[in-house]
Amino acid sequence: MSDAAGNSNGFCYRHPDRQSFVLCQRCGRTICGECQTPGAVGVICPECMKEQRASAPRTKPAVLTRMSSAGRRGAPVVTYTLIAVTLAVFVLQLIPGLAVTERLAYAGVYSIPGNLEPWRMLTSVFVHSTGLIFHVLLNMYTLWIFGQLLEGMLGRWRFLALYLIAGLGGSVGVLWLGDPRMGVVGASGAIFGLMGAFLVIQRRLGGQTKQLFVLLGINLVIGFVPGWNIAWQAHLGGLVVGALIGLIYVETRKRNQQGLQVGLLVGVVAVLVVLSLRYFVFPAF
Repeated sequence: MSDAAGNSNGFCYRHPDRQSFVLCQRCGRTICGECQTPGAVGVICPECMKEQRASAPRTKPAVLTRMSSAGRRGAPVVTYTLIAVTLAVFVLQLIPGLAVTERLAYAGVYSIPGNLEPWRMLTSVFVHSTGLIFHVLLNMYTLWIFGQLLEGMLGRWRFLALYLIAGLGGSVGVLWLGDPRMGVVGASGAIFGLMGAFLVIQRRLGGQTKQLFVLLGINLVIGFVPGWNIAWQAHLGGLVVGALIGLIYVETRKRNQQGLQVGLLVGVVAVLVVLSLRYFVFPAF
């Protein structure tokens, strides 16, 4: 064992007025109680601890590590993330004073010159009616079902693009077919887009679609029931856009068609952006 008195004369190297008989396990310098950091064996001085942290491998937060691990196992992490974000936003909607619903909901009036807030066309997908918890639960259950199917089939980024673009399509449907003063919330437009895409892909690849047709028909009819306050315009807009994207995906699935696929998706988004400028570009309608 080293002799403490022979190392810096038994005084802390950082505080010369403090006597100590404890040595850093790495460099052997004398350190007082204030400068000691417990190590695996003995204690470590501040400089050695700094060097140890600098050379240690960087670690990701636990949640990111788990998501990365789930991704490597093929889990639908985008679907899970969309559900988690939506439910987190729903909880925030319940907190008085935050006015989350009012800040994120969409209505046609937010696309009128002088009152333009275009981001609402996407943020409305993540908010739901707080007066009816069944609304968010049903949407998330449907997202969980179709998300698992489509994310594994399309890949994460294509699936995310489909969800968001279909959600935008739902808002465009509200803009053109709905009352501009009527606010809408919910992921229904995006989810109808998932169903539309799945229907097209299944039919093009020769799969069974009868049950899906029945499900779509029931949900579309429900949207027209008086007094239910369901934005059928968002359902229709999301369904049409989702079906179009599904057609693009299935017809450009070859490796040498990836550039064409991206170009067509950009084209769909460009058309939706132009349509979202209804009161700027098409004031007569």
